[in-house]
Amino acid sequence: MNYHNDKRIVMTLDAGGTNFVFSAIKGLKSIIEPITFPSNGNDLDKCLNSVVTGFKEVEKLLPEKPVAISFAFPGPADYPNGIIGDLGNLPAFRGGVALGPMLQEIFGLPVFINNDGDLFAYGEAIAGLLPEVNDMLKAIGSPKQFKNLFGITIGTGFGGGLVYNNQLYIGDNSAATEIWLMRNYINNEVFAEEGVSIRAVQRVYKQISNDNTIHTPKEIFDIADGKAKGNQEAALKAFEQLGIVIGDALANTVTLTDSIIVIGGGLANAWKFFSPSMFKVLNGKILTLGGDTVDRLEMKVLSLEDEEGRIAFSKGSLTKIKVPFSEKVIDYDPMKRTGVGLTRLGTSQAVSVGAYVYALSKL
Repeated sequence: MNYHNDKRIVMTLDAGGTNFVFSAIKGLKSIIEPITFPSNGNDLDKCLNSVVTGFKEVEKLLPEKPVAISFAFPGPADYPNGIIGDLGNLPAFRGGVALGPMLQEIFGLPVFINNDGDLFAYGEAIAGLLPEVNDMLKAIGSPKQFKNLFGITIGTGFGGGLVYNNQLYIGDNSAATEIWLMRNYINNEVFAEEGVSIRAVQRVYKQISNDNTIHTPKEIFDIADGKAKGNQEAALKAFEQLGIVIGDALANTVTLTDSIIVIGGGLANAWKFFSPSMFKVLNGKILTLGGDTVDRLEMKVLSLEDEEGRIAFSKGSLTKIKVPFSEKVIDYDPMKRTGVGLTRLGTSQAVSVGAYVYALSKL
């Protein structure tokens, strides 16, 4: 379905620990300026009033009645039933809060709530990296097409989402694709998010540089880039370790998903510093008990962010083979491959697009 031309309106929310940002989407585009209210995460009544007031303000600005409310909200949660569990960044949510049913009763609209990592992946699958990849393959006459996409967001935390056969995969407990809980490759006694997050980059830089100043990721990036004063070796090492932990987590993931991978979130801007070590892990080796090596993955992992990688990805190893006992010749591409690229929509817009399309797909 072509959602670009869809005339239906869906109200959305970007729920952060500090602020709630409300908007409305029509045809995959925002149609009003965002409206912001404080989240009041320590006071449940104030927090819920912010949610209700925000959507009421959005509704006043719309040219016609919306068909649904759809948005991302932190977990843990029972997303299909709209019940939010105990939240770390919004501590007022304890013991189960029926946010979805509350909004449905107040506004008389269907309400859909999902994890932001899930909606990010869905948005990129519908209107971002996945269609770009398939258009690229069609353009050169390749018969290969991809239907699966795994998305990660790297920033304050390490989130994930999977679109399988063009459908969002949530799991039986609304707990699928929780990639942050995979083991950390560098320190396997802790979870992966301790190596894939802003605090991880800051910690590694501080440990190596012995600089007790709390630097932002952008400042550490500029130090690594030679544009700011600081310990460049420590900055480069911080992003190298980030790439190693991402690479191992994605290797474990794509072993199961066999999918295109898209990366969003604030730390994605450091691609040029973390991607080399990430690809080294993804395309690396793993040992047998006898000491022999085999490829870490069954497929080759290529970059969708440089021309060489895109060309290799697009061409594959396409050849012609003859059908036995026949004169017929068919196409055959024996090169198993996947690609990793950055968000094409922008992380926030991808989440909004995902929320919009998810709602329309359920109506």
